[in-house]
Amino acid sequence: MIALAIILTGIGSYVMRAFFIFALARYSFPPLLLRALEYVAPTVMAALVVSMLTTPEGSLAAGLPELMGLICTAVAAKTTGNHILALIAGMGTFWLIGAIL
Repeated sequence: MIALAIILTGIGSYVMRAFFIFALARYSFPPLLLRALEYVAPTVMAALVVSMLTTPEGSLAAGLPELMGLICTAVAAKTTGNHILALIAGMGTFWLIGAIL
């Protein structure tokens, strides 16, 4: 029963994603929307970083691994312009320093 639920959830997720791809394939997006979509990845990254570095009360809860990961991510993003490489560099630094400490 659990396997069936997992399979149906996977199929449902695939169908929902594929629907929008196939339904919108013949339309071109306006340039303003394409320009706005360029900012989605940095915005999501910033939201994740802020939520990781703060407590629910709003105070700063960052240690050395978090700060070094953030700095490494910023440097990688600035030098390469690639969000995936920046994420890999930052998370690698965070995990490495966290394992050392």
